[in-house]
Amino acid sequence: MKLNELRDNPGAVQVRKRIGRGIGSGKGKTGGRGGKGQTARSGVSVLSFEGGQMPLYRRLPKRGFNNPFRDRLVEVNLGMVQKAIDAGRLKIGGVVDGKAMIAAGLIRRERDGIKLLAKGTIKTKVRFAVRAASKSAIEAVTKAGGDVALPAPKPETPTRGRALKRQQAAEVAAAKAAEKAAEKAAKGEGKGESKAKTKSADKA
Repeated sequence: MKLNELRDNPGAVQVRKRIGRGIGSGKGKTGGRGGKGQTARSGVSVLSFEGGQMPLYRRLPKRGFNNPFRDRLVEVNLGMVQKAIDAGRLKIGGVVDGKAMIAAGLIRRERDGIKLLAKGTIKTKVRFAVRAASKSAIEAVTKAGGDVALPAPKPETPTRGRALKRQQAAEVAAAKAAEKAAEKAAKGEGKGESKAKTKSADKA
């Protein structure tokens, strides 16, 4: 191999189009931009335009909804866990959680948590600590002598929209009501003291 023998891979370099070199070149006159009008200008956006009729992307119906705030759970089947135990990759002395499953090669990452599913069978007594589990999976684990520890459900608190505004308004109203009640109580105590003073003065 010599320096003067170095070449690019075939197809790596394309020949530059020489426009505006006469009609015979195929790229003369309009320079490859077509005729007059919209397509001859810069900033043209005619993609999906169908001449004025309803375009395809508007004729097709919408289906489903992707929640951007959903939890991405990694699914693990009981059969996979039993195979890992039989192969000696998963130790059952302690609690089997996400870190133990990653070390055993069952999953690559935890994401937002692990969901235990009942596909397959489990014969070993195992203590699981996961984010979620199906009813049939919990039944299968308890039948084998193990248990499934799930986190306590979080209270549903609105994070945005009208529900959040209503909650904030209710909190503000409750705070104002508490302030008014405290002011009334203070005024009542002051009136009681003044009445007691006047009574003692009358007796004297």
